[in-house]
Amino acid sequence: MSFDPEGYVLREGDGPHVWFLDTRMSVKAGAEQTKGAFTLLEWSAPTGFGPPLHRHDREDEAFYLLEGGIEVDCGDRHWIAGPGDFVFLPRGIPHTFIVSDGPVRGLQITAPAGFDRFIAELGRPAQGPGLPPPEAPDVPALIEVSRRYGIETLGPPPR
Repeated sequence: MSFDPEGYVLREGDGPHVWFLDTRMSVKAGAEQTKGAFTLLEWSAPTGFGPPLHRHDREDEAFYLLEGGIEVDCGDRHWIAGPGDFVFLPRGIPHTFIVSDGPVRGLQITAPAGFDRFIAELGRPAQGPGLPPPEAPDVPALIEVSRRYGIETLGPPPR
């Protein structure tokens, strides 16, 4: 597998795999490959997973769900999304979600790029296939690293 600056193809399962919180993130394109334009990830998470309520100051975030379902809160709006649904979360608006029908698998895009570096700093290379063993997050580290990437933690996960 190679990230060639003149273009590349990744086959199913290719790309760096990161265990980030209780999720698996597979980087398909990051800041280096897109000259900072966007990050594209394939991600999966177990039922019940949800990030803390947070707000991105630098990037917009979007999900396209391939399998499973999530319940999303974005500002004062609430949506339920399933396979084939697209969710757009604009920068500056507090949001969170919870995996209500999992495991979930989807594509995530953030623009501009940088989220790939964020998950690499907080996560660790996947030690095998599938999801990581569940573990409690290091909340102080999550808050500090998030702040450096323009992500403000505003509250706990949704449940």
